[in-house]
Amino acid sequence: MKTIGLLGGMSWESTITYYEILNKTIVEKLGGYHSAKIMMYNVDFAELEENMSTGNWAGNAKILSEAAKRLEDAGADYIVIATNTMHKLVPDIEKNISIPILHIADTTAEKIKEDGLCKVGFLGTKFSMTQDFLHERFRKAGLEVMIPDEADIELVNDVIFDELCLGKVMESSRKEYQRIIASMKAQGAECVILGCTEIGMLITAEDSVLPVYDTTLIHAREAALKALKD
Repeated sequence: MKTIGLLGGMSWESTITYYEILNKTIVEKLGGYHSAKIMMYNVDFAELEENMSTGNWAGNAKILSEAAKRLEDAGADYIVIATNTMHKLVPDIEKNISIPILHIADTTAEKIKEDGLCKVGFLGTKFSMTQDFLHERFRKAGLEVMIPDEADIELVNDVIFDELCLGKVMESSRKEYQRIIASMKAQGAECVILGCTEIGMLITAEDSVLPVYDTTLIHAREAALKALKD
């Protein structure tokens, strides 16, 4: 079994889900007393959030590159970044390590394509919705990406940072997300990508009028399966 280098803490609530899925998937495949071999570096999210708010992406690239290098030096076979937004920095992190990074967009796109879907609605942080670092990989995989309008982009982002990252799950916010998903369906979306690792705390398949692809669940499961591949 390979050793997973897990970059977590962004936020720690969603990292719990990663840890649980990694271990449950290994148990599902191997049974008995098996569990995943994981090395985790849990960052202080307050530092990264401050850098995001001031546009200091270089500062975040330094923090995550150093963390990934520590995981590599400790014996990790590959890196799993337990957040969507920080995949913006994958090219910077890759310059500082020699082990691969399992990309969250690639694993999600592969699953959607397996299910024969093409036009996807995307919800995430403002950075993930309005920048191309995830969308470009989705498009290269043959997916057409749709995002909310400007006002709803702000709403989705505020719920993530002001509520979900602080462990708050509010019914009023769930209804707003449901409204946005329904609007995407009306515009032709065939499914919705929950492109922030916290959104799964608020929206599940039962809450959505569209098929849901939660990047957290997909990414974590594929990370565990990769540990068992030759």
